[in-house]
Amino acid sequence: MRLMTDRELLRQIERSPGQRAGYKQLVREFSLGGGRERRLLLEHLARLTAAGHLLKTDREQWAIPKAPAKAGYQANNLVTGRLDLHRDGFGFVRPPQGDRDDDIFIPPNEIHDAMQGDQVLVELMPSRNDGRKLGRIVKVLTRRNATVIGTFHYAREGRGNENFSGNYVTPFDDRINQSVLISFDAEMPKPPAASANPHRVLGEEATRSIRNYDDNNLEALVVDVEITSWPTPTRFARGRVIEVLGHEDDFGIDVEMVIRKHHLPRIFPDKVLVEARAVAHIDPEVIASRRDFRDLPIVTIDGETARDFDDAVLVEHDKATGHWHLQVHIADVAHYVTPGTALDLEARLRGNSVYFPDRAIPMLPQELSTDICSLRPGEDRLVLSCLVNIDAGGNVLDYEVTEGVVRSARRMTYTQVHNILEGDQRTRGEFADFIPAFERMKQLAEILNHKRDRRGSIDFDLPEPIIEFDEFGAMKSVTRSTRNWAHRLIEEFMLSANECVASWIETLGVPSLYRIHEKPEPRRIVEFEDIAASFGYSLGLGNLPVRKFQTKGERREHQRRDGGRGRSNPHQHEVPEDIPVTPRMYQKLTAKIAGKPEERILSYLMLRSLKQARYSEKNEGHFALAAPCYTHFTSPIRRYPDLIVHRIAKALLAAGISGYGHPGEPHPKQGSEHRAERSKKHLGATSLAPAAGANGEMETITETDLNLIAQECSESERRAADAERELVEWKKIKFMRDRVGEDFGAMILSATKYGLFVELGDLFVEGLVPIQTLGELDNDYYTFRENTREIIGERWGRRFRIGQRVRVLLDRIDAAQKRLQFLIIEDEAQGTDAGAPPLRQKQADGWDKKKPSSPKSKPNNKSNSRGAKPSMQRQAPKPHPFPKKKKTKRRK
Repeated sequence: MRLMTDRELLRQIERSPGQRAGYKQLVREFSLGGGRERRLLLEHLARLTAAGHLLKTDREQWAIPKAPAKAGYQANNLVTGRLDLHRDGFGFVRPPQGDRDDDIFIPPNEIHDAMQGDQVLVELMPSRNDGRKLGRIVKVLTRRNATVIGTFHYAREGRGNENFSGNYVTPFDDRINQSVLISFDAEMPKPPAASANPHRVLGEEATRSIRNYDDNNLEALVVDVEITSWPTPTRFARGRVIEVLGHEDDFGIDVEMVIRKHHLPRIFPDKVLVEARAVAHIDPEVIASRRDFRDLPIVTIDGETARDFDDAVLVEHDKATGHWHLQVHIADVAHYVTPGTALDLEARLRGNSVYFPDRAIPMLPQELSTDICSLRPGEDRLVLSCLVNIDAGGNVLDYEVTEGVVRSARRMTYTQVHNILEGDQRTRGEFADFIPAFERMKQLAEILNHKRDRRGSIDFDLPEPIIEFDEFGAMKSVTRSTRNWAHRLIEEFMLSANECVASWIETLGVPSLYRIHEKPEPRRIVEFEDIAASFGYSLGLGNLPVRKFQTKGERREHQRRDGGRGRSNPHQHEVPEDIPVTPRMYQKLTAKIAGKPEERILSYLMLRSLKQARYSEKNEGHFALAAPCYTHFTSPIRRYPDLIVHRIAKALLAAGISGYGHPGEPHPKQGSEHRAERSKKHLGATSLAPAAGANGEMETITETDLNLIAQECSESERRAADAERELVEWKKIKFMRDRVGEDFGAMILSATKYGLFVELGDLFVEGLVPIQTLGELDNDYYTFRENTREIIGERWGRRFRIGQRVRVLLDRIDAAQKRLQFLIIEDEAQGTDAGAPPLRQKQADGWDKKKPSSPKSKPNNKSNSRGAKPSMQRQAPKPHPFPKKKKTKRRK
C-alpha cells in the first residue's frame, strides 16, 4: 500500500462531519492493514497534533482546529503549546513559533496533571495586573515524559500516608518537582552488574568499572522509571522501575542520565538494523549510470576522532582565465534511506546525530553512517555532487548538481592540513603529493571569505571550550578551541555548496527545506545598543521613529507601588517598530572590537541579540550569512533536513531536470503562488517526488509535509543542543568540586534580580553571585535596576554591570540546581566611588566570612523567624531614603 501523506490525512479529517474523525474511522477509510500501517497512522496524528494542525478532542478522536489568528492560537479562547515548568512550581505555555511575549503564565494550582514538556490545551484567563497573559491547563494533548530518570530511595519511616505510600524516585530534572512513587511490591530490574544491556552507550572501560550492586539495595542508585499513573493536584505520579543505571558518580552514568532526561532515541529497533544491513551495498549497474570521479585526487578533511566522512573536496585552478573549479562531493544517503521505510522513520524521529564530549548517538545505524555512506579512502562510494565555477573575485559563475561516484584518495585531519599550510616539514614530507592541492584550497577559501566579507556576512570567532578527559572519563582540563584555515576552508566550501543547491531549487520553484535566520527583534537590538554604548560602541543605527513600551518588571513594580490607582506615570522605554539593521552593521562592529578587552563580552551579547536559526519550508534568507537563499545539503549522515534536500535534488535529476544553474537576482521571500508559477515555467507539467513509490508513480513533498518536518527538525536540533550543553556544564561542575575556596578572575555576563552571572576567564565555567551576598562587600544594600541592567548599592553607589572584571571565590556548589555559587572578593574595574569603603579581601589565614559590624545595624530577627535562608541575611538593611531629622529643643 502507498503511504499516506500528512496533507491527505488532514483533508480526510476536514471532509468528515464536524471536521473530526476517530482512529477506527480513519483505519477504515484508508483501508489500513496490519500493525505497521496503523502505527504509521498514529505517528502522523501525533506529529500533526504537536504542530497544532490537529486538536485531540478525545482518547481516539482528532479534530481540525478553527482558523487561528496567530500561530498556536485557536478559537473559543483556547491555546495549544508546550509546557515549560519552573522548579518553583509555576510554568509557561509557549505557542508554536511564538516569541517570548506570547508566553502564557500558568499558576501552580492550574497545572493539574501536566508535566514538563507536555503539549497542552490552555484556556486563557483575564490578564494579570502587570499585563502578563494568564491561563489554566484544561487538557494534556501529548505526553512527553513516558519515562523519568531519577534517584531511587526507600520509603522513610513515618512518611507514609494514603497519597504517599511506597518507595520513591526523585527526578533528575528539577522542573519535575514531585517524586514518583514506586509500589512496595513492584518487581525491580537487576542492577547493571547483573544484567548487561546491549543498548547502553557505555564502552568497555565503563562496563569494567561498574560496581557490584546488591540486588536488594537500590538506595541512591540512578534508575529509569516508566510512568504508570500521572500526577494530580492531590496525588503523586506512580511508576515502575524499568532500568537501573548505577551510582551518579560512576563512569559514563552522567551521559546516560542526560540521554534519558532529554528522551533522546538511543536504541535502533531490530527492523531498522535489518533494513540497514540489507541496503548496505553498491550495485555495479548504479555505478555505471553515474558520473565517475574516482580517478581524481579527492580528499576528506575531518577531525581526528571522526568516523563518518560525509564530504570530500577538490579544487582546480585555470591559470589562463584565473577561474577556480570547486568540487564538493556529499555522501548519497538518500540512495539507501528511502521514504516511508523503517530507516527513514527512525532518522526522522532522531532528527540529527547528538555529539557528547566523549561519544555520539548517530542518526543512522553504523552500517550506513560509518560504512557504506562514509567516504572512506580507497573505497567506491555514491555521492551527490555540487560542482562550482568561481571567478578570481570569488563570484559564482555557474554550478552543476549531479549524481556521481568517488574514491577518496586520502583521509586527512584538520591538524595535518593545518601543519601542511603552516610549513611543518615533517607533515609536508608525508603528504608531498597533496601539498599543491591544499595550497590551492587555502587560496580559494581566502577568496570566498573575502567575498562574504564584502557582502556583510557576520563571522563570530568566539572561542569554544574543549574538554579533556582522563582514562576514567573524568574531566581534567578545559582548553580553548583553535579555528585555523584547515577548518575555514571546509566551512567556505560547504557554505558555497549549500547556497548553490538552495539557489538551484528555489529558481526551479520546487517546495523545499531552507535554513533561515530571521532579522533580530527591535527590542533585542536596542538592548544591545544600550550596553554597547556604555563601552563606547554602536551599530550605527541613527535616529529612528519609536514606540513606547514597559518591561514586565517595571509594570509589576509600578502596580505594587501605585496600587492600581493611576496616580503616577510608569517609566517607559522607546523602541522602533522596525529597525533597518543589516548584517554589515554587525560585521563592522565585530571588526572594531577585534583584539580589544571588551571583544569577548560584546561578541557574546551580539550573538544573544540575534535570533536562532531554524528550518522552514519558506525561504526567508539567512541574516548572519547575508545570504538571500540558503539550505543544508552537506551533512545527510547526521542531519535529516539535508537528507530531505538530497531527495528533492535527486527527484529533480530523475525527472530530467538539468542540474546546471547560474547565480541570478537575489531571491525575494516567495509564497507558494510565486513558487508554483516558477515551477510551472521551469518544469512544465512534470511531477516531482522524493522517490518513486511502490507502484512507480511520483509523489511530491508538499509544503504541509515540509512544514512539519521543519518544525520537528528544529525541535530535535534544540533538544540535542540542550542535552550537549547540560552534560558539558555538569562535567564542569564535577571538575570544580575540589576547587571550592579558590579564587578566580571572572567577567560579568549578565545582571539580574537574582544576582550576577559570571564566567571564569580561562575555564569557560559559569556561575552565580547571589545578590544577597553582595552586602558582605561593604555593608551596603544592593538592588537590580532593570532599565540600566545594573546592580547598584544604595548607600555607597557601587555598581556592577555587564562586562565588568571581578575577582570571585567559589563559595559552594548547589547540587540540587547544578550550579556554582561565587562570592565577589575584589573589583578589578576602576572608577568606583571614592567615598565607598574598600571591598573585602582574602585573608592570609583563610576566608573571613563574618559580616562587617555596624553599630547602626540591628539584627533582623523578624526575617529569621520566618525561616529565611541564611544567604538572604548577608545584605545590610535597606537605608532610609531620607535622613532622619534631629530633634531640637525649642528655646523659651
